[in-house]
Amino acid sequence: MVLYGTGAGAASPMYALRALDLGASIGLAGVLVALSGLGMVVADLPAGRIVARIGERGAIGVGSALGVIGVLLAIVAPNLGVLAVGMLLNGAAGAVWGLARQTYIVAVVPAADRGRAMSTLAGSHRLGYFCGPFLGAVLVHGMGPSGALWLQLATMVLSGAAMVAIPSPDGDQVEGGHTLRSVVVENIGVLGTLGSAALLMGAVRAARVAVLPLWAAHIGLSASATSVVFGIAGAVDVLMSYPAGIWLDRRGSRAVGVPAMVLFAIGFGALPLTSSILGLGAVAVILGLANGVGNGVIMTVGADAAPDGRRAEFLGAWRLTHDIGMFAGPLVAGAISAVALLSVSALALAGAAAVGAAAMYRWFPGVHHPRLKQLPPLARPDPTSA
Repeated sequence: MVLYGTGAGAASPMYALRALDLGASIGLAGVLVALSGLGMVVADLPAGRIVARIGERGAIGVGSALGVIGVLLAIVAPNLGVLAVGMLLNGAAGAVWGLARQTYIVAVVPAADRGRAMSTLAGSHRLGYFCGPFLGAVLVHGMGPSGALWLQLATMVLSGAAMVAIPSPDGDQVEGGHTLRSVVVENIGVLGTLGSAALLMGAVRAARVAVLPLWAAHIGLSASATSVVFGIAGAVDVLMSYPAGIWLDRRGSRAVGVPAMVLFAIGFGALPLTSSILGLGAVAVILGLANGVGNGVIMTVGADAAPDGRRAEFLGAWRLTHDIGMFAGPLVAGAISAVALLSVSALALAGAAAVGAAAMYRWFPGVHHPRLKQLPPLARPDPTSA
């Protein structure tokens, strides 16, 4: 996952530049980059079916192949249309990869250690994502934006090969006989309650990356100063990964998810009050801490809620709730900023985080449980409760 994250981190800021090279406007370049998120949302449910049919390692092979094709199309794209297809395939590859790695961990790690495993898994990806831009900068200096894309291509092949080569103790557990529709209908209570909290966490996580640079530009910070602020916040995020996993295993998802969302609310709520690099840096650290504290909690809750025999399909639907938030968060924040002040957008995100904290307090369990769907308060929430 460090390898995979390194390539993704190096290439992520370069796709917009690749679009500009092909003649896109700044606005269109942003839309093209967002297509990766759309590809992930569209592929989440099919990814569950792929994992159920061919197993985790086979799905990693499929996801890696999709990613390789997507990156190659982005590198050689003669026009924006081909680049758009590449971005969609990249997102689809991320959906398959993300689900297969999660179901693999569920299959091989005891439930009592699941929080640490999920947090370490997510932290490994974030560590690579943090280091990627530094490694990619060398290639970009000599080859332009495509240099970072070549790095992503190489790391995707290597990480995919490594994952496919890792055997499961019991072999790949291929599931079958259940339609996506039936799995979603059977677990609509869990997806509607826990899933709403996952959606809100995905929204504030993704919006953080979009709103902070805009506010930095608003108060007159240079691009280099903004990069330093992001680097510090990213380091805090990564350093919290394993401690968050320990706390998740010992105290449960509610004790992790609620503080994370409260920190998001505090960070976004304080953002309009900042006017200097020190103030913005403090807010960025709070938001990085929030992201780090919540590291792995969504994957762990989903893994605990997944029903036996229908794990992959359920987790595909579960990931969809979070990824819809990841896709919609920046778009909603941008839309609010377009018709109002950027500070209003930040306050709206603070409100969303507060609602997410309340939802997690209401529905997340105190300790993670291998069959959350059997718990009546989760499967059948009381609509009259506060």
